[in-house]
Amino acid sequence: MIDEKEILLEVKNLKKYFVVDTTFFGKPTKYLKAVDDVSFRLEKGKTLGIVGESGCGKTTMGRTVLRLYDVTDGEVWFKGQEVSKIPEREFNKLRPNMQMIFQDPYASLSPRMTVGEIIGEAALEHKLVDKANYREYVLGVMKMCGLQPHYFDRYPHEFSGGQRQRICIARALALKPELVICDEPVSALDVSIQAQIINMLKELQKQLGLTYVFISHDLSVVKHISDEVGVMYLGSMVEYGSKERIFANTLHPYTKALFSAVPVPNPHVKMNRVILKGDIPSPVNPPQGCKFHTRCEHCMEVCKTVAPQYKEVESGHFCACHLYD
Repeated sequence: MIDEKEILLEVKNLKKYFVVDTTFFGKPTKYLKAVDDVSFRLEKGKTLGIVGESGCGKTTMGRTVLRLYDVTDGEVWFKGQEVSKIPEREFNKLRPNMQMIFQDPYASLSPRMTVGEIIGEAALEHKLVDKANYREYVLGVMKMCGLQPHYFDRYPHEFSGGQRQRICIARALALKPELVICDEPVSALDVSIQAQIINMLKELQKQLGLTYVFISHDLSVVKHISDEVGVMYLGSMVEYGSKERIFANTLHPYTKALFSAVPVPNPHVKMNRVILKGDIPSPVNPPQGCKFHTRCEHCMEVCKTVAPQYKEVESGHFCACHLYD
């Protein structure tokens, strides 16, 4: 049983809709349902892996939790405080505690600032360090993230992709956060660099007691780093549970299809590949009933009209599917 005191982040029925069409007078008529009723809880010091196809709402969910997007509906609780509705000025005091590592290390670094300025700017702004100790503080953070001291006065264009991602990680950690949302932090890197960055993230988690929400396409990476796993499809959470339960006893047909796509490094093993038919429906006009029914091989009549309930199928293992009614 989870100790309530240990819950760092709790998301309840989170929704984020974007307006795509309005009337002549500006009244919204159509919404893109990027995040649609997502709930989960995350313990302090643990890692939650979020997986799903491109466009399923993983990144939008991460950004909405950090209030980089306004919440349409639902609640975000951080350290027992509801942060989704507090005034911006109050939330700004909490911002150092909740940080994000962005997917693209090329786009998220300012080309006009040196590495030292990029890493230390927010720490100065939030008064975590004074000007007298600024350089020493930033060099300490750089060392922790495997960056050489002579990088301090260099610019981002002088670095490789892996080094840039280390700079992005150092920038997030300079604020001494408790929660870090990692938005596909290794997807733009080659495999050997991916391994270095993942191992560094795990090491930093041990050292600093960090809590991660790790968004990724790569199931092998998620299996390596996560304690809990959530599977998203078309803005909704379709399956959620501990890593062991999700990988040993996959319930949802969509999760089974995702897992069957992972290559096995053994030429003698026959892959039981589940091929999904059709394309992902539009999040502007999702199918009635279960959103996955148009591509599901187990589709029943009830799936076409009634949305399945997201419920606990076995202890700590949640699923939204009519097969388990």
